[in-house]
Amino acid sequence: MSEPLESALREALRGDVEFGSSTRAVYATDSSNYRQVPIGVVFPRDEADVASALTICARFDVPVLGRGGGTSLAGQGCNEAVVVDFSRYMTSILEIDPAARIARVQPGVVLDDLRRAAEAHGLTFGPDPATHAWCTLGGMIGNNSCGTHALFAGKTVDNVERLRVVTYGGERYEFGSYDDGQYAGLVKSGAGEAAIVGSLREIGRRSADLVTSRFSQLPRRVSGFNLDQIIPGHPLHVARLLVGTESTCALVTEATVRLIPSPAHRRLVVLAYPDVFAAADAVVDLLPSLDAGLIGLEGFDVTLVRQMKAHRLNLDQLSLLPDLDQALERDRGGWLLAEIGGDSADEADERAERFISRLPSALPYRRIDDPIEQRGAWAIRESGLGATAIREDGSHNLEGWEDAAVPPEKLGTYLREIARLWEEFGYAGAWYGHFGQGCVHTRNNFDLHTESGLRAYREYVERAADLVASLGGSLSGEHGDGQSRGELLERMYGPEIVAAFRQVKAVFDPKGRMNPGKVVDPYPLDENIRFGPAYKISTLTPTYFPFAEDAGSLQHAAERCVGVGRCRRDDAGVMCPSYRATRDERHSTRGRAKLLVELFQGEVTPMSWRNEDVREALDLCLACKGCAVDCPTHVDMATYKAEFLAHHYRGRVRPREMYALGLVPWLARAATRAPALANVALSAPGISTLLRRAAGVTTDRPAPRFASKSVRRTQRTRSQPTTPTLTPTQPTVVLWPDTFTDAYRPDLALSWKAVLEAAGESVAVPTEWACCARPLYDTGMLELARKTLRRLLDVLDEHIDRATPIVVPEPSCLAAFRDELPKLLADDPRAAKLAALSRSPAEHLLATDAVTSLRPRRASGPAASGRVVIHPHCHARAAHASDADRQLLEALGFEVSVLDAGCCGLAGSFGFSAKHEPVSRVIGEEQWLPRLLDAAQDRTLIIDGFSCATQYTHLAPSGSTSPTTLGELLRAHIGA
Repeated sequence: MSEPLESALREALRGDVEFGSSTRAVYATDSSNYRQVPIGVVFPRDEADVASALTICARFDVPVLGRGGGTSLAGQGCNEAVVVDFSRYMTSILEIDPAARIARVQPGVVLDDLRRAAEAHGLTFGPDPATHAWCTLGGMIGNNSCGTHALFAGKTVDNVERLRVVTYGGERYEFGSYDDGQYAGLVKSGAGEAAIVGSLREIGRRSADLVTSRFSQLPRRVSGFNLDQIIPGHPLHVARLLVGTESTCALVTEATVRLIPSPAHRRLVVLAYPDVFAAADAVVDLLPSLDAGLIGLEGFDVTLVRQMKAHRLNLDQLSLLPDLDQALERDRGGWLLAEIGGDSADEADERAERFISRLPSALPYRRIDDPIEQRGAWAIRESGLGATAIREDGSHNLEGWEDAAVPPEKLGTYLREIARLWEEFGYAGAWYGHFGQGCVHTRNNFDLHTESGLRAYREYVERAADLVASLGGSLSGEHGDGQSRGELLERMYGPEIVAAFRQVKAVFDPKGRMNPGKVVDPYPLDENIRFGPAYKISTLTPTYFPFAEDAGSLQHAAERCVGVGRCRRDDAGVMCPSYRATRDERHSTRGRAKLLVELFQGEVTPMSWRNEDVREALDLCLACKGCAVDCPTHVDMATYKAEFLAHHYRGRVRPREMYALGLVPWLARAATRAPALANVALSAPGISTLLRRAAGVTTDRPAPRFASKSVRRTQRTRSQPTTPTLTPTQPTVVLWPDTFTDAYRPDLALSWKAVLEAAGESVAVPTEWACCARPLYDTGMLELARKTLRRLLDVLDEHIDRATPIVVPEPSCLAAFRDELPKLLADDPRAAKLAALSRSPAEHLLATDAVTSLRPRRASGPAASGRVVIHPHCHARAAHASDADRQLLEALGFEVSVLDAGCCGLAGSFGFSAKHEPVSRVIGEEQWLPRLLDAAQDRTLIIDGFSCATQYTHLAPSGSTSPTTLGELLRAHIGA
């Protein structure tokens, strides 16, 4: 059936239709424990496409599932259905009416995009889950999302006014709120909505007494359908009924949502408690401050902090927590983050002081007014899912009971009782979440791999559900029911209410084909388990990288991805540049990780190193290592790509561009012997084009020009021919001339040499050739990389033995010294020693306290301005070396800002490949270059990475500010 269905959809839709194995593999899971392989995926461009898709699916009698950001945690985002993904094209904010305080949006609009647009009018969309930078409005409507500021803004359901929807079969409707007169008007006009509204009125009338008695006023009641929106006594609100139905009734194509005033001034008070239970008990005493500007009350425990430290997440921000050291020492502690808002700074200050005055006198607290520090404190709270996904011992935690909500006054009781269940079942976890509304998240060490583990899991969640029901709570307080909690709804509501849910679904979806098996008539909670007993442990094992933190397994490493989706973020960080350019889930970090996991199962895509689906997905990976830093679970796709390609091409000829670009270090070494001839060959009309096309290298950008004399050749002419370094017998530091600095930018090396000597160093510059093998990793030439790295160790052996610091100017080379080198040569103790000795120039100058030696004597050129902006190289971020540049410059008196512009898109050899050049250009031009040009208008722009500087040269308009490097800036600063 799939081929005729696919053909029919392709013929009818303007949007994309993808039924290939790679797309189906990527969409087989969401962020939950569940896995169901879809029939195919469609990406509609407009409502007409959605209607056509549902018409055709009804003709073929196949199920349909709507999807936004793909971060669902209860299994509602995966199904054996045609998936309709709104996030690629239906992303428009159609209208913002500041007077009426409403916005009209398409379902694929990212929440933060709407909030930024609304902030221009002093307004915001109130609900804001932790995924606010990449979740979609459609997904929020489907799940009835909440977030931190639901405390004062309400859930999504409270902020939806009207919805345009399409039902199974392709019928289009627009629903809002209807009193008796408006319903009569619908009937009289013959509108298609009339029959649906009439049926819902009758269901509401029959269910009214039960709804009134069983629907609590709990602020986080998210489980089930919103039947309270259709009972008599107030206008029947069909749009709000549909919120939280998880695409089991209809697909939303447009939403009219309510905007609220956004407090212009905010203060944050961080409160420390002896343990998380005491923090939960304190909530009820803090909630009266809702009438005095309290707009958020979040919390977490010391276990979360400990796991953050283990995974190196937001370490700099942890110092914002009062009583931190004592809590870590006693391994008990809890914190609440209370946010207070006001329309003016004075009002916010007065409210914050009033809030603090009501606190117990002995309670440790910290007031934070600085917006940057406030963001840092919130980053701790938003680290929750990423920090708790992987345990400190490397094993994985899972969702499964992460979302319940109870009345806030009963939160302490709930946490204590769940902790007792943990002890009984042998589970553990961290607590974090929305303490002010009684909704707290956790992830636990459930055993879903074995039949006995699944039985224990079922018993646990059934008892936890009974506990929540006994406390008057909701099984879901934010993430929805899906498959994970759908089966348990009768324990909360009783069979009559669940029957009413079924009746509501039948009004919209009489054939039961909209996201079947979720919420209504659900699959059992222990079926379709992603990592269940049938999950295979593959015999395909890595042989190059050790994957020491992942039990020596690439499969286990890929499983680090829990579907958080941060790699789909557009506004900040580096991850993931290829997704930003293509909007294709397969080309996100998450998509690639999911494909690798599916490779090891061999069901949708072959279990083979020769797997073309995986190769194609990895082809657009820039190996920027943004994910190694930005991904909350530290997925390192650059390493996974190198390992996979090494096996994929083993014993086979690689594409020609892999040789031309992967072997650049050797080509550059040869070119430095005759740089003029090399430059002619690479730039002369005719011959240059022929050479490049033959090599698979782009002709759309100029080749970098070799310097007239390389660093090594310059140093040799100043020393005896047989001397390998130009240095005193006992150097205090080694300046490493990497391939790019040596062949293309020798002046940079000379600048750093002058700066280091001005700081009192005796500088050695090796003249014997060696390379960090950086270009070889991207092509998977790992056997050659190992040989090359062994030569590197041999060249530096004397300095390694003496523990002489090695300063590496090129960030990508430094990253290779610290990352790939010790992993690929784990058997050679010199590798780990060299990794530890390697420093960026700024790191070395800070470590040796050289600031006082670098006071200016006669500043000239860019150094005279004093205001600089740094664009950090992706690999400098990955090597945790980028912040040293800022620290050094500030210590020298510069006014420094650090850009968050993302990846430049050139990424070493990536942008020089003919097939990758267009994507490289899109990445550079869409976001990166505009941010650099804007920042450089009144500041000196520093770009240290060779790739970044080359991309800027190629893309920046004529007459743009010329960037400098940190070494050249400091040399001018000290007048050396």
